[in-house]
Amino acid sequence: MTTQQEIPSSVRSSTLRDALDAKRAAGQRHSLREAIAIIVPLTSRIAELHAQGLAFHVYPSVIEHGRAGSDIDLASASAAPSNPRDRACLAPEEKKGASGDSRASVFSIGAILYELVTGESVGPGMKRPSEAVPGLPAQLEVVLGKALVGDPKHRPSDLAALAQALHHLAPSASVAPPLADESHLDHEEGFDVDVSLSMIPPAPANVSPERLPAPAPLPSSPRAAFDPFAAVAAPPPSAPQRNPEDPTQKLARLKQQLESDPRPRYVVIKDGMDHGPFTAVELLQQIASHSFIGEHLLRDTISEDERNIDDWEDFHLFAHQAKLNRDIKQERKALEAVVATERYRQNWKILVGVGLLGIIGSAGVAWWSIQRGRESNDQKVHDDKASNIDTDLALSAAKGGGKGGGAWKGGGGGTPPAIAGGGSCEAAIAAYTEDYTARGVPPDLGAADFGGVLNRGTYLNSCGVPSNMEVSICAAVQGGRAVGVTVVTKPSNPGISGCVANAVRGLGFPSHPRMDVARTTFAAQ
Repeated sequence: MTTQQEIPSSVRSSTLRDALDAKRAAGQRHSLREAIAIIVPLTSRIAELHAQGLAFHVYPSVIEHGRAGSDIDLASASAAPSNPRDRACLAPEEKKGASGDSRASVFSIGAILYELVTGESVGPGMKRPSEAVPGLPAQLEVVLGKALVGDPKHRPSDLAALAQALHHLAPSASVAPPLADESHLDHEEGFDVDVSLSMIPPAPANVSPERLPAPAPLPSSPRAAFDPFAAVAAPPPSAPQRNPEDPTQKLARLKQQLESDPRPRYVVIKDGMDHGPFTAVELLQQIASHSFIGEHLLRDTISEDERNIDDWEDFHLFAHQAKLNRDIKQERKALEAVVATERYRQNWKILVGVGLLGIIGSAGVAWWSIQRGRESNDQKVHDDKASNIDTDLALSAAKGGGKGGGAWKGGGGGTPPAIAGGGSCEAAIAAYTEDYTARGVPPDLGAADFGGVLNRGTYLNSCGVPSNMEVSICAAVQGGRAVGVTVVTKPSNPGISGCVANAVRGLGFPSHPRMDVARTTFAAQ
C-alpha cells in the first residue's frame, strides 16, 4: 500500500518504531503533516484487513514503513509486544489477552498518532497534545480523545470514520480515504462515546469542550485544497534539560505531568482490599507517606492496566524515592540506636570505673585507717606483751656519788639526792646513790605504777615510729618526771630516738622522792 505523499528520507526506516526512535534520538518529532501522511492511509489499510475477519495487534514495531508507504506485518502482529512504548499503543483489553479487533485498533491508531506528534507515549501523566506541542489544533485533541477511550464499551470502532476525521486535519497531506459517516465516532446503534474515560486528560475548566466540525466536502484535487496547516512545521525541540537524567528533575517533570489529569482513576490493591480511586496527586501523596509501596498492585480504571507500582513507568521513580527515604530513616534510627547503646555502655563503663575507683579509694582509706589503728593497737599490744617494767628498787651505794648527787643513807634524816633532768638514763643512775637494801625497806612505788604511764605507746605516734621498728626505753624517774631517758631503736634512727626521748620526758609519772628506773621495749611486728 502506498500514498501520494512520500515519507521524507530523514525518517525512512524498516519499521515505524525505528522512525520514531530515530526522531527521538535527534530531539525531533513528526510534524502534523508527516503524521497525517502516515496515519490516514495506515488506518484505511487496517480497516480493510479487519473487514476480512482478521484480528491482530497494531503497534509501531509491526508497521512496515519506508519510501513505499506503510503496511502491517501480519506475521509479527499476532504477538503482543515487549517494547514498553509499543505496549502503550495496545488497547487495555488487548493487554489482558483479548485479540485486536477494529475497536482495539481505533485505540492503537490514536496512540500511534499521539506518539508521532508529541514524541511521548500514551499513559498516566500524558499531556493534552496542545500542551505537549503548542500550536496543534484543538480538533486533533477531540479526535484523539474519542479514539483513546479506555473502556471498549464507550470507544468507537469505525476505522473508516476515524480515517476521514484525521484527513480533515491536513487534507493535502495524504490521499483522501473512502467516504464515511464521522458521526460514528460519537455514537452508533447502542453506543455512545464517553470522553470522560479517555486517556487524554480533560480540558481545563475555563475551556469549553469542542466537537468535530461538520465534514468538509472532498476537494476535486487534494493538491488544490487549502490546507491551513500546510505551513506549520514541527516546532523546534525544547531546550534540553541541564541534566535530563537527574532524578530530582525527572520527579518534578513527572509530577507536573501527572497533575494535569485531576480524575480519580487509580486504585491500589493492598492487603487484599481496594483503596481509592485516587487522583494522580493523591496517589503520589500516599506513596510519599509510605501508605503504598512499590510491591502494591496499582490499577488504572481508565486504561484497565494493572501492575505493581514499581512496574509503572510514571510511578516507580516516586516509589523508589520513597523507599530511599524509608531506608535513610531506618539507617538513621539504627545509627541512633547504636549511638545510644554505645553511650549507655560508655556511661556504664564510666559508672563502673568511678565505682571501682570509689571502692579502691574506700579500701585504701580503710586500709590506711586499719593500718593506723593497727599501729596504735600494736603499740598497745607491745605495752601489754613486751613491756614489763623493770625497776631497779635498790641502787648500789658502791657506785658512789655522782654528779649533783651524794650518798644518802636513809633513816638518819635528810632527803634523797635530787637529780637534774635532761641526761640519759644511765647518767641519772650514776648520779644517784642510795643504799637502803640493808634496812630491807621496799620502794613505795611498783612497776605497775610506772607501766601505767610508760606502757601507753600513744606518745610514739607523734614521732612516726613505724611498726617494723623495735624501740627500747630506759627512764630514770624521780619526783614524778623522767630525769634521765635513753631510747634505742632497731634499726637505728637518731631522729626518732630523740623524738621519743623528749616525749618520755614530757610524761607525768607518780611522784616519789626516791629515784626509780623503768625499762620497757616495744617489739617490731
